Amino acid sequence: MKIIIIGAGQVGGTLAENLVGERNEITLIDTNTEMLRELQDKLDLQVVPGQGCHPDILQKAGAEDADMVIAVTSDDATNMIACQICYSLFNTTSKIARIRSGRILKFKDELFNNKHIPIDHIIAPEQLVTRDIARLIDYPGALQVLEFAGGKVSLVAVKAYYGGLLVGHALSTLKEHIPNVDTRVAAIYRNGKPIRPLGTTVIEADDEVFFIAASIHIRAVMNELQKLEPAYKRIMIAGGGNIGAGLARLLENNHEVKLIEHSAKRAYHLASELNKTLVFTGDSSDQELLVDEHIDQFDVFIAVTNDDEANIMSSLLAKRLGVRKTMVLIQRSAYIDLVHGSNIDIAISPQHATISALLTHVRKGAIDNVYSLRGGAAEAIEIVAKGDKNSSKVVGRTIQSLKLPPGTSIGAIVRGEQVLIAHSNTMVMEEDHVILFMVNKRYISEVEKLFQVSALSYF
Repeated sequence: MKIIIIGAGQVGGTLAENLVGERNEITLIDTNTEMLRELQDKLDLQVVPGQGCHPDILQKAGAEDADMVIAVTSDDATNMIACQICYSLFNTTSKIARIRSGRILKFKDELFNNKHIPIDHIIAPEQLVTRDIARLIDYPGALQVLEFAGGKVSLVAVKAYYGGLLVGHALSTLKEHIPNVDTRVAAIYRNGKPIRPLGTTVIEADDEVFFIAASIHIRAVMNELQKLEPAYKRIMIAGGGNIGAGLARLLENNHEVKLIEHSAKRAYHLASELNKTLVFTGDSSDQELLVDEHIDQFDVFIAVTNDDEANIMSSLLAKRLGVRKTMVLIQRSAYIDLVHGSNIDIAISPQHATISALLTHVRKGAIDNVYSLRGGAAEAIEIVAKGDKNSSKVVGRTIQSLKLPPGTSIGAIVRGEQVLIAHSNTMVMEEDHVILFMVNKRYISEVEKLFQVSALSYF
């Protein structure tokens, strides 16, 4: 597929790296020639320096025969204009834009269509991050919660701790512990490296375990891997931007929420907009302020300002002062690696959330969801099985008979309202939503080919 990416920042560069490895023809546009040069030296792609919303630059990048344009610059207006030009002048088939402004997103249904601004898919990073944090609040102790098939099934990452019922036991004993709950361990990471989960695999403390189950059973399975944490009730949010305000709005009806905002003007606005959240002006890394606000009595401290260093420092301080759990928004990928092993419990990357949303629209075939995991090395995919036994390599066949790529496993199948945890003799039917986990995403093209519908018979 021929794809033009406008914007070579962290999102654009990471997306290009993901897609180049899947034998796509990628052209990257940016005004930063040095950044383009670095990416071209590292990746097999074409670069075009210039403004991505200028027709001549888009023409030079090959917009006339591009299959898709993805505009992910830091400027919403540039992204929107680029998509408009690709539609008006070059008739580009698929157009995706990153839009961050809540003021624009408020009117997305009226604006983004072929009669007005022809953008096929909107990626809103702040909304994605807000959704991800809200899921973590719903499942105390989870490192990541990914939903599939409209929330019917979830893939959850947890760290195994001493005290978890399954720790020190083989996976095969899981069914004995929770006989009425069907679940599957999709992957285990031990000391940062994946190990293949077998029935004889013994869960060790500090293993990072990815398991899949019907969403209603998530807490029961988590209890096998760690002592269940009580529900979060008191939450302190540092930062009153789009993410902080959105989180407060989501949580304030069922939680006691306090929000710290550095700008007095912004704090005043939020206080009038939010119903139950207590908003106050201050510096979230001010020890005296946190002590005065009784941070030690809060369940979660969530730092979501636009300053990585401030988020990290305020969270470390809050943890030292006694808060139960810390969640930190981190823009720079290098910082995410630095906080692992620190007192920060969960690092949240808007880039990872954005990349996952973008990949969902870029992947071929009937793919409904893609989540980028483990720094982009692994992926979880929801793909709809199409065709029949003659036209499909998966429909009408059992899971054990499918030729899945190395490190790829099917965790669950959603058939209508029914969640089926995958077993070797489970048969795939037409319109099933199949949930796959890939330890190595470089095999994604093989998965896409496996699920493609063909006019040829495979007898």
